[in-house]
Amino acid sequence: MKKIILFDGTCNFCNNSVQFIIKRDKDDVFSFASLQSNVGKAYLERFKIQDDIDSIVYIEEDRAYIKSNAALRISRHLEGMWKLASVLTVVPRFVRDPIYDYVAKNRYKWFGRNDSCHIPSPEIRKKFLD
Repeated sequence: MKKIILFDGTCNFCNNSVQFIIKRDKDDVFSFASLQSNVGKAYLERFKIQDDIDSIVYIEEDRAYIKSNAALRISRHLEGMWKLASVLTVVPRFVRDPIYDYVAKNRYKWFGRNDSCHIPSPEIRKKFLD
């Protein structure tokens, strides 16, 4: 079963993060959808996550993860040294999540945003859910 990553499609940082993940997803385990898409909205509703969430959402084995838990679970499946980031799960969430929240709060200011979702190339498009 594919692992699903929901992301803010208008956020430059989030779009760059998706591209980063795609390049390191050599086993092709991830599928993607923007939080703004119909698919993204359906997953948010399914997992009872507020639609104004300020986090990436990672869905694996019929369970949804947000914030630092999502990022660290994603890192387990990436190629190279990025797998090692998953050891940070030993750090309690009450320490990790405020750092995540700080970046999330400032991501538009630091990295900018688009008025619409990025359109991926045809070869990458197959990784996105409609």
